[in-house]
Amino acid sequence: MACRGHGDAECMPRRVPCRWKAGLELRDHLEAAGHVCILKDASDLENSSEIAKLIEAESLEAALALHLYRGGRLLRGHGIPFGIIFGGTDLNEDVNHGEKKEVMGKVLEEARFAVAFTESMKEMAQTQWPHARGKIYVQSQGIVTGPNSAFNWNTFLRQSGINQSADNLHIFLLVCGLRQVKDPLYLVDAFSEWHREEPNVYMVIVGPEVDPVFTREVGARVKRAAGVRLIREMPQGDLHAALKNCFAVVNSSVSEGMSAAILEAMDLEVPVLARNIPGNAAVVKHEVTGLLFSDPQEFVQLAKRLVSDPALEREIVANGREYVRARHSWQAERCTYQNLIRTLEGSIQD
Repeated sequence: MACRGHGDAECMPRRVPCRWKAGLELRDHLEAAGHVCILKDASDLENSSEIAKLIEAESLEAALALHLYRGGRLLRGHGIPFGIIFGGTDLNEDVNHGEKKEVMGKVLEEARFAVAFTESMKEMAQTQWPHARGKIYVQSQGIVTGPNSAFNWNTFLRQSGINQSADNLHIFLLVCGLRQVKDPLYLVDAFSEWHREEPNVYMVIVGPEVDPVFTREVGARVKRAAGVRLIREMPQGDLHAALKNCFAVVNSSVSEGMSAAILEAMDLEVPVLARNIPGNAAVVKHEVTGLLFSDPQEFVQLAKRLVSDPALEREIVANGREYVRARHSWQAERCTYQNLIRTLEGSIQD
């Protein structure tokens, strides 16, 4: 795809490398504006010299990194303009490590802009790095869901090792990459005990293998836990269909920037139970748009309450859907990133 430049001369679109959440929405936003995007996972790049080779080989003109430390540190010193999107663990975890904090501050000095998902994330960043004031923007994640109409819920249950009638079940879905910061084992023991009391409740953990060693630990624990199942990564359409069919979506993370799974559940009119951490509390208002728990025992209490109180479920679902529609517009997100990338283009032309 080409775009027209000044004097009606033809020019190739800007090439912008970026890393994004599972859905690749950011790439769609930028390519819709005529850019060519090359996506790279920071974990696949060993050092800054590999970025230098990539910039030269692909004639890259600008970059956008997700996560201030993991992605941003690789972009320093290359001379191309770049922007940063805070991930969550960079502000919640990495900032507590002196060396990482120093590196992130230097990244922000070079970055032309940074994006935070919430006002509280912006305030945290400005407190840690006052020199970044004026270049941090707030843009919440935009949400679009598209359940696969051919998805079969009963087949999903059988593949999960759940051989009961779907009509009598309450399935709690925990969607996360299998790594320690997502803490997928946090609720396993408490949920398993509840399942022994009420055999029609199940928790299904769904997510890609991010940390192979930890994934093996999760698999071993789940095999021993009654009422808990583990399913590996699913296509997005199937995942959205599974979300739509489950009773509730669970988040047990130690740290979150902004959970797409929570927002997708709200959009699909599914109740949410989330661990009470800052990233989750920024989008889940207790007993309004979802339920927040502080420990496994409270989770079970709230889950039981949700099962026995259809009126509460309906209220939470309605409020959650309204919140996502009002605050997490996919169109607004697209507009923001397209405008921010134009500032990088201006830097190139200068």
